Amino acid sequence: MKTILELHILRKAFTLFCILLFCNGYAQDIHFSQFNQVPQLVNPSLAGVFRGDFRAILNYRNQWVNIAPYKTYSLGIDGGLFKKKLTDKYLGAGLFVFQDVAGDSRLRTTQVNLSLSSVIILNKQHSISAGLQGGFAQRSMDDSGLEWGIQYDGAGYASQIGAGESSVFENYAFGDFSMGVSWSYGKTSTNMSSNDHFVANAGLALFHLNTPKQGLGHDRLHREFIAHAGFKIGVKSTTLSLMPSLLYLQQGPLNEISTGLMVRHTIKEESKYTGLLKETAILLGVYYRVGDAIIPSFMFEMANYAVGISYDINISSLTEASEGAGGFEISFRYITPNPFKRGLGSKYTPML
Repeated sequence: MKTILELHILRKAFTLFCILLFCNGYAQDIHFSQFNQVPQLVNPSLAGVFRGDFRAILNYRNQWVNIAPYKTYSLGIDGGLFKKKLTDKYLGAGLFVFQDVAGDSRLRTTQVNLSLSSVIILNKQHSISAGLQGGFAQRSMDDSGLEWGIQYDGAGYASQIGAGESSVFENYAFGDFSMGVSWSYGKTSTNMSSNDHFVANAGLALFHLNTPKQGLGHDRLHREFIAHAGFKIGVKSTTLSLMPSLLYLQQGPLNEISTGLMVRHTIKEESKYTGLLKETAILLGVYYRVGDAIIPSFMFEMANYAVGISYDINISSLTEASEGAGGFEISFRYITPNPFKRGLGSKYTPML
């Protein structure tokens, strides 16, 4: 069993590793396990691509609390423009804001992104979209929480001993630009009780086109390539839908693969005629981030609203320090009009 001192050393070593990783320009971007709930972080072309006119999603993530706590907050707002004025096409626009605070050094990243997409409806089932994203980011570090080797006096850490280190961690701001393309497909049955629908979405995106300097040594941020795909497959003559999805990220020498399956059970369908009954469903499933974590996930949907909860169970070599603890994550989504309402027009992409 690890002693308190050994765990303390592991924690500090991990914090130092994170700082060195960042300062050498190899830090990965923020990520969420519920990646389907951060569409603008996955692909700028997904702005406005959903069944509705306006969408807002809040996300919160807290990970590695046992060693070097990371907290990430985000807000995404997007919608479709000119759906009634334009024929077989429309524009999507979005705003995505996040803040990430990492480790004892409180390495802080705050970024505001604006997305604009062009959505072309090919026919009743297929649509394609292309999007651009531009943003402004600021990074900073608070070194007051760091401990240096000279501050250990043999009996332990002594905060009264001066570190003798000059503060070189200054705030740094930079512009950031990205782009992406995506395809959506939706096939639904005219007989709602048959539940034989099939919905798909896939896309490619490239983030940090301008490879901006990120401060703390002014190393450039690597471009990030993302490929993603998701499906919603109705199980005929049941209340169940299978929702597999896949996400691949490549940034510099680092990569990440996440895949999983959610099973959606419709508890109550939207009333076809009166609209008084609102569709209600629960989703249960698990995701796997290859080599890193198993992620049990739950979501509750009711009409315009959805709440998702997930927890990362760490299975990597970091388990020795984290004791298996990973990351807690929660999302809250609001869409208007009700995305499950019957009779929405052809410009409303079927929901994944």
